[in-house]
Amino acid sequence: MQQTTIINLAYLLAAVLFILGLKGLTHPRTAVRGNLLGALGMLLAIVVTLLNQDIIGYELIAIGLAIGVTIGAVLAVKIQMTAMPQLVALFNGFGGGASVLVAGAELFIYQPEGPTPHWTTPVVDPLVISALLAGLIGAVTFWGSLVAFAKLQEFQAFRKPYLFPGRQVVNALLALVVLAMLVGAPFCPADNAVYWLLVLVASVLGVLLVNPIGGADMPVVIALLNSYSGLAASATGFVLGNTVLIIAGSLVGASGLILTNIMCKAMNRSLAHVLFGVLEAGEGSATADEVYGGRVKATSAEEVAMLFESARRAVIVPGYGMAVAQAQHIVRELMEVLQNKGIEVEFAIHPVAGRMPGHMNVLLAEAEVPYEQLKEMDAINPTFPQTDVVLVIGANDVVNPVARTDPKSPIAGMPILDVDKARTVVVVKRSLSPGFAGIPNPLFAADNCLMFFGDGKKAMMDLVAALKA
Repeated sequence: MQQTTIINLAYLLAAVLFILGLKGLTHPRTAVRGNLLGALGMLLAIVVTLLNQDIIGYELIAIGLAIGVTIGAVLAVKIQMTAMPQLVALFNGFGGGASVLVAGAELFIYQPEGPTPHWTTPVVDPLVISALLAGLIGAVTFWGSLVAFAKLQEFQAFRKPYLFPGRQVVNALLALVVLAMLVGAPFCPADNAVYWLLVLVASVLGVLLVNPIGGADMPVVIALLNSYSGLAASATGFVLGNTVLIIAGSLVGASGLILTNIMCKAMNRSLAHVLFGVLEAGEGSATADEVYGGRVKATSAEEVAMLFESARRAVIVPGYGMAVAQAQHIVRELMEVLQNKGIEVEFAIHPVAGRMPGHMNVLLAEAEVPYEQLKEMDAINPTFPQTDVVLVIGANDVVNPVARTDPKSPIAGMPILDVDKARTVVVVKRSLSPGFAGIPNPLFAADNCLMFFGDGKKAMMDLVAALKA
């Protein structure tokens, strides 16, 4: 069997492992196995690639591997679960940046066969077109991801987007410049100046596209940037002539677009609006003083325990505050205590709760909460009117009824968890501070709502102790 055949079969096996890995990630019970299958496929692809290519020396590869392993190990130990969305944003950005550098390096050493065409006789060179696409998508991904990271990290300079008049016109002009470069590429094959000029324009475009997007829409942006990183990798695969990179990038790009579409539906947004960067942050029509106005009612662990004593059905709504407090394990203990009292307990999961898709599912799976008790928004919403107590832990925007009532709100039209329709709502928060969308929540001042102020983990520990007493 020829060496080329063996390599192609190995790449095919790696691609199959990638697909099986993605399939496994669709369900919590098979997620770990799916992750391992995907990792095995990537290991196989890397080993075969290193053995196949004409490597001058493995010294630099070994150094890069050692540096990467060290950074990965440190991140795995140090990064908190609450910072996982920021880390995902950086991973997306690094993938895009790597595509830019690899495509640029390959274009630098590339020498087209035959005589160099005159400007009047353009020649469509697939490698040049692929390199330009990799640079375009990779640059947008890299800089867009850095802006997304800064927003998620809540850096002061990025908490509010910098908006300027005519920004959509500027974005359109930059897009036209990029298109002109791609159309003109056949006239100047393997021209490095054109490539890096394209990367520069795409970098500015990446910043301008993500900058106006509000915090409440960040899960959509993260999913979209993940798709971009896959598309950039796939284009780089065409530049390198590497089959497995083309397949892997295509899988990431396609799955990212599917996830983006799911997130858009969950946010009641248009995919076109996301692609053209018009999910702008807005201002609510009412201030915090107007919304709360002394109508907020505080409660204690003992009072909440008394509510649960007479309840037959309870729903727990996890949010980013639960992640910050790392309260998922004590929440599971609370679930067990309530169930031992004969109370039916379910968890209401909003698709964009937290800072990235599936954030709450990951946290609760880590705490070994049974997957059957995690109910999606569409399934749980009709049951809230028959729910005695809803316990909201750190969620804000995903339970804000303003989404249904205020067309000027930045979350207007976003489907929410209808917790305000329950008999009693208890909200666990440190304060009345707004959520990531930056607007007050009238739920906190509703007649059927009680505010349990305090750190999420300590509040849950006090509540469990009160229930056991």
